[in-house]
Amino acid sequence: MTIELRRPVRDPIVIEDLERLSFRVDRRAYTDEELAAREMTRIFDRCWLYVGHESEVPGPGSYVARDVGGRPVLMTRGSDGVIRVFANSCTHRGALLCSQPTGRARSFRCPYHDWTFSNQGDLVGVPIPDGYGPGFRRADFDLARHRSDTYRGFVFVTFDPAQPRTLTEYLAGATEYLDLIDDQSEVGMEVIQGAQLHGARANWKLMMENSVDIYHFRALHKRYVGYMESLGSVPPRRRGGFGCALGLGHGANELPPAAARPLAYWTPMFGAEVRPRIEATAARFVDRFGAERAGRITGTNRAVLIFPNLMIIDAIAITIRKIDPVGAGQMAITSVALAPRDEDPDIRALRKSHYLTFLGPAGFATPDDIEIVESCQRGYLNRTVRYSDLSRGMNKKVPETTDELPAREFWRQWDRLMYGADPR
Repeated sequence: MTIELRRPVRDPIVIEDLERLSFRVDRRAYTDEELAAREMTRIFDRCWLYVGHESEVPGPGSYVARDVGGRPVLMTRGSDGVIRVFANSCTHRGALLCSQPTGRARSFRCPYHDWTFSNQGDLVGVPIPDGYGPGFRRADFDLARHRSDTYRGFVFVTFDPAQPRTLTEYLAGATEYLDLIDDQSEVGMEVIQGAQLHGARANWKLMMENSVDIYHFRALHKRYVGYMESLGSVPPRRRGGFGCALGLGHGANELPPAAARPLAYWTPMFGAEVRPRIEATAARFVDRFGAERAGRITGTNRAVLIFPNLMIIDAIAITIRKIDPVGAGQMAITSVALAPRDEDPDIRALRKSHYLTFLGPAGFATPDDIEIVESCQRGYLNRTVRYSDLSRGMNKKVPETTDELPAREFWRQWDRLMYGADPR
């Protein structure tokens, strides 16, 4: 039985053949500019999209400005303490209200004509107001506010007023993994100050695939494997664990650590002096959650894909990556590190060091990943080979972490939204 997920067209992008245990993706999905434009309207204009973490706006007046789904937005915590997401565009003539990526402000002043808005979105100042007639109402020009919501500190926005799902419904099975991350602190998690902004000359979906692809670890990251082995960690060739589809395009891998974890899995690469505290933290989590759940929180690595473009990698450090399309052949990546608020300073220093060493844009792994997805993108220029194969693991009842189930879940949802009758 062959399932053609792209309906009702004759030339499908995604082809799943359950009889042959085959899953193929037409490489036009990575190169076609018309498909890239369709993604913006059918996916990024409709889905819940990650904006940031509530810790990035810690107090009244704090804000971050960034692009989400191709749109400039402001995530603010108003003077009333409420987190809101606004269009970063003056309602008068459209100029960006805020060009700084982060800060604190009681109000936002447009540089074009000095229209001024409160940090709750109200238009509070218009120069020379007698130039407007009696029908002019300031309330008609308040900042455009987008529908937003928060789950366990992760803030999302949707640009679709008719989006039928709540955020929790949209996240589906991914909520379990956000719980495992947020439960790593009794007092809350926080984004470590500073972000890495980088990109790649490749389609954004290649990085989504790569981020849940454990199969490539030893082949592509040989330098890092050698580095870990030199510090006393020996990543096994078959690490156990499992991959899973979490519904609505979300997926995850969960597996035993290949190296130390700041919370709370010790190996010699962290040094003997911190071992008693790390092991005491692990024991405290057993008391709090029980042995099974504590083991998942503190002694398990995970890579979580939240459709369409959010990746969270929880391993030797935690990175949050927002991966945005820039046409068919480029992507922009925003990466930040997440950590427990109550982490000891020396443990935090270890976390930051290993975050940069492996997960940072100049670390061991990320340059490898960027180079290989750019290599794929260049390889697609030879159109003789039409399809990419994501069939690994279809012959197994219980997928392993080296299988491609999470990527298949991503592509099934991509196809449903791109070509289904209801694009939500």
